[in-house]
Amino acid sequence: MIPKKFSINKIPSYGPYNTCVFIEGFLFVSGQIALDQNTEKLVSDSIEMETKKVMENIEIILSENGIGFQNVIKTSVFVTDINFFPKINHVYSQFFHEGSYPARETVQVSGLPKNANVEISLIAYKN
Repeated sequence: MIPKKFSINKIPSYGPYNTCVFIEGFLFVSGQIALDQNTEKLVSDSIEMETKKVMENIEIILSENGIGFQNVIKTSVFVTDINFFPKINHVYSQFFHEGSYPARETVQVSGLPKNANVEISLIAYKN
């Protein structure tokens, strides 16, 4: 089966990839950084604001595909400094209902696009 591909116009992507791909009930969302969709500039006032913007961008993508954070089954968090993890975790957790958190890994990396500090990708399921 050929996947249905969606690029969400509200969220910019850079390079030869789709913002997300939907196939057989699964939505695969490419890594998102804290880009303001109007200015296409990185929101980097603080790690909390950066994380919040990433999650808001993801929320737009989920919504455009008719689902929400309750449908997220797996996330991958990439961070340039693992010491940011508690602050990222605090903001991240506000987008999910306690007890229904998705599976996740967090990985420290040496760099991210546009010098972002955090990038999050995910898989969601739509019945």
